[in-house]
Amino acid sequence: MRWLVLLFVLLAPTAFAQTAGDPLSIPAVTLSTDGEGEQTYSVSLQILLLMSALTFIPAFVMMMTSFTRIIIVFSILRQALGLQQTPSSQILIGLALFLTLFIMAPVFERINETALQPYLAEELGPQEAVDAASIPLRGFMLAQTRETDLELFVRLARRDDITSPDAVPFHILVPAFVTSELKTAFQIGFMIFIPFLIIDLVVASVLMAMGMMMLSPLIISLPFKIMLFVLVDGWALIIGTLAASFATA
Repeated sequence: MRWLVLLFVLLAPTAFAQTAGDPLSIPAVTLSTDGEGEQTYSVSLQILLLMSALTFIPAFVMMMTSFTRIIIVFSILRQALGLQQTPSSQILIGLALFLTLFIMAPVFERINETALQPYLAEELGPQEAVDAASIPLRGFMLAQTRETDLELFVRLARRDDITSPDAVPFHILVPAFVTSELKTAFQIGFMIFIPFLIIDLVVASVLMAMGMMMLSPLIISLPFKIMLFVLVDGWALIIGTLAASFATA
């Protein structure tokens, strides 16, 4: 929180200017210290920081939850079927968001119990609430992150003082987590692509044997791929596989 305050001061110095003789001027920042030595900021500044933090929600959803793996698999599935616009991107994103909420529900419940509710009850300060909320999220991310990816970013950061995965800071854990998610998503997408690729090869071979060189194999194979996907209950298989692919913390 302190670096956000410093950044705001640097970007908007005029917002903190106050004329001593002007009774209408309102201080934007008020810093108070309680009896235990903890510092708290004024309500107006807390609201400002909260509104600034809301801009990071899309990045949080994409980089620190299961959303990345899900949306990549859905995109590869649509490409494997040969459908460019069906289902639309809005539908896939909406389905990925709700599936992300379903998968992340246990993590969010623990964050609510250990951080949000104690903070609202004024049992924890802002910094303590953030630290408590990071524990379940860190556990989820570490459960999905490969050790090789984690070691890679630790080595790139030139950190020799990290002795365990639990001691890895978030600025190292997040890129390692995203890298692992990309690898897993492409592995699942590869397995999805194989049966549809076989159908394309069979249809292309049949058309070539019949001498129908001018007819696109994609036009003929598309109904067969859709029929296969429907007969095997493809959506249930894909969604079930994605939900089961996430290890619990």
